[in-house]
Amino acid sequence: MNIDILLVKHPSERPSPVIPEMIDHLEKGGVAIRPIYPDLPHQPQPTPEHTDLLVLKAKTPAALEVAAGAHAAGIPTFTPYPVTALCRDKVETTRALQRHGVPVPQTWNVTDPLQMTAELDDGPLIFKPLRGSQGRGIEIVHSVEELHTLAQADQGEELMVQRYYAPDGLDRKIYRIGDEVFCVERVFPPTTYQDKLGRLITLPPAVEEVARSCGDALGIDTYGVDIILHDGEPYVVDLSSFPGFKGVPDAGRRLADRILAALPDS
Repeated sequence: MNIDILLVKHPSERPSPVIPEMIDHLEKGGVAIRPIYPDLPHQPQPTPEHTDLLVLKAKTPAALEVAAGAHAAGIPTFTPYPVTALCRDKVETTRALQRHGVPVPQTWNVTDPLQMTAELDDGPLIFKPLRGSQGRGIEIVHSVEELHTLAQADQGEELMVQRYYAPDGLDRKIYRIGDEVFCVERVFPPTTYQDKLGRLITLPPAVEEVARSCGDALGIDTYGVDIILHDGEPYVVDLSSFPGFKGVPDAGRRLADRILAALPDS
C-alpha cells in the first residue's frame, strides 16, 4: 500500500487518545501520515502535493484555508471540505437540516442581542457564537434584564439564537461513524476528562433516526450531533463534522477504517 494522508490538526495538547490511536491504526495499515498544524506560526508546513486524502480534524480559519486549497486542487477531504465549511456556520447548518425535515428549534442570526427582545415573550432563548465550539460563549436568557446584560457584554459578534428547550435529562453526545451510531450520556458542562467520556447508552429508535437523518441531509456519514429531548420530542441543537468521539469504543480504529474506505478507488 502506497497511500499518503495529510492530517490537518491541532497541536497535541489534549488528553484524548482517539487521534493517536487512529494514526497508529492507519500507519500499521501501511499509510503514511503527515501531520500539519496550520495554527502554529513560523514553522514549515507540509504541502498537499502528492496527497491521496486530506483529513480535516482542525476547523480553524487557517485549517479551512489549507483545506480550501486542497479542494481546489482536486484533493479529496475527509469530511468533504464544502460540508466542513458549512458546518462552521451554525445558522446555515441548522437551515440545511431544517430543509431536509430534521427537527430543530426556531433559529435566528443577529448581531445585537436586543433584536430578540420581543421573542422573549414566547419563552427563554439560547445565544451561541456563530462559529463557536466546545460550549464556549453560550448564554441562556430568560428575561429582558438578562438580555440587556448580554447586550452590554457583546462585542458586535454575529450570534446564533435559538428557542431554548430545557432537556429532559443529561447531555447526549451522538456520534456516527459509517453505519454505526453511538450515544454518550454525560453531565453538562463536563469539568474533567472522565466527565467527557460519560457512559454509553442505547438510543431510542426515533432519536437514532433523527441522528442519521442529519448525515443524510448533509451527505456525510461520520460526524457528531447533539440532540436534546424536550417533553419527549427530539431537537437537533448542534452538529460537528469531526468531533472528538470521546466515549466511543475503539473510536480510533473505527475512524481509521472509515478513512481508508473514503480513499479514492478504495
